[in-house]
Amino acid sequence: MKRLNPYLTGGITPDWIDYLLAFQEAGADAVEIGLPFSDPMLDGATIQQASDQALRRGVTVGSILADLAAARDRIHIPLIAMTYANLVFRDTTPAAAAPAAPRDESFGGQPAPAALSGQQAAGAPSGQPAAGTVGGQPARGALGGRSAAGAVSGGAGGGPEVFCRRLADAGISGLIVPDVPIDEAGRLEAAAAAAGIELVLLAAPVTPPERLAEIGRHSRGFVYAVSVMDTTGERDSLAASAAPLARRIKAVTGLPVLIGFGISTPAQAATAARAGDGVVIGAALMRRVLDGASPDDLRAEVAAFRAALDQVDQEMPVARAHAEVPGDR
Repeated sequence: MKRLNPYLTGGITPDWIDYLLAFQEAGADAVEIGLPFSDPMLDGATIQQASDQALRRGVTVGSILADLAAARDRIHIPLIAMTYANLVFRDTTPAAAAPAAPRDESFGGQPAPAALSGQQAAGAPSGQPAAGTVGGQPARGALGGRSAAGAVSGGAGGGPEVFCRRLADAGISGLIVPDVPIDEAGRLEAAAAAAGIELVLLAAPVTPPERLAEIGRHSRGFVYAVSVMDTTGERDSLAASAAPLARRIKAVTGLPVLIGFGISTPAQAATAARAGDGVVIGAALMRRVLDGASPDDLRAEVAAFRAALDQVDQEMPVARAHAEVPGDR
C-alpha cells in the first residue's frame, strides 16, 4: 500500500488539531507535524508563512505537544515531528514546565552561525537542502559548539534526550531534523532510540552512493527522498530527479522510500508513488489552510491524494512488504 504522509504546521490555527483529525479521517497513514522555527532553511515561502503564522499566535513546542497529548485518544495514526536542530539541541526546558517556555527559548531565535556555515562549507547554496544533511558531503561543524554534548543544552535536563522524551510523551513516534548531518547525529540518534522515536533521515539527488547506503542503514521507519535540490513548495510538475533518486535509495535499503518536496497534485503524487513507496504532501495543503480552507475542505484534499495512491496500488502487480512505523495508538 502506498503511504500518504501529509504535513501540518503545529499551531497554524487555533483549531489545528481538527485538521490533523481530518487528515486521519481522509486516509493518511501518518501525519508530519511541523514544529515552527523562525528560520526554516529547508522550507519555501508557503511553509515559512505557515510557521510565521503559528509563531505569531504564540505557540511553542510545549503548547503543540500539550495539544497533541490532549487529543491523543482521538489520534490513531503515527505522528512524525519535523523541526530544526536549534530546537532540539537548545531545549533546556524541563518537560513539566514546557508550556510556559519563552518563545525565543522554544524556537531557537536566530540560527546558530556555525550551523549555516557548516552547510555553506558543504557547498549547499542558500535556500537549498544542506548537502551534509540530506546525504551530500558531511557538513563538518554544522552543529558547532553543540557537537560537544550539552554545550548548548546545558547537560542534564535538556538537549535531544529531553526533547525526544517530550515527543514520546505527547504520542509522537518519529522525528525529522533535516539540518543535523548524519556524521553528527550520533547523540540525537541514541536519544531518539532511547525514547522510542524513529529518526528519519533524508537523501537528496546529489547524495553519493556510499553516503546513501549509510543513510539507509541509520534511518528508521522510512527514508525521506528529497525530490529536488530546492526548498519545499508547490511545483507545476514532479521533479525529474525524483524517480531516479527513489530507485537509488531502494537499491541500498529495505526501508520504504517516501518522496517529498514539490508534490502538489494527486496526479503528481501518483507519479511519485510509482517510483517510491509513498509521498509527503506539505506546501500544497498548508497553502489551502493559509487561504482559509476549513478542516472539512482539507479532508477532501487529502482524500483526493489517498484515492490517487490507491489507484497506483491497483496498478502495481505485487507490493513489497515493509514493516509498519510503530506508534499506532
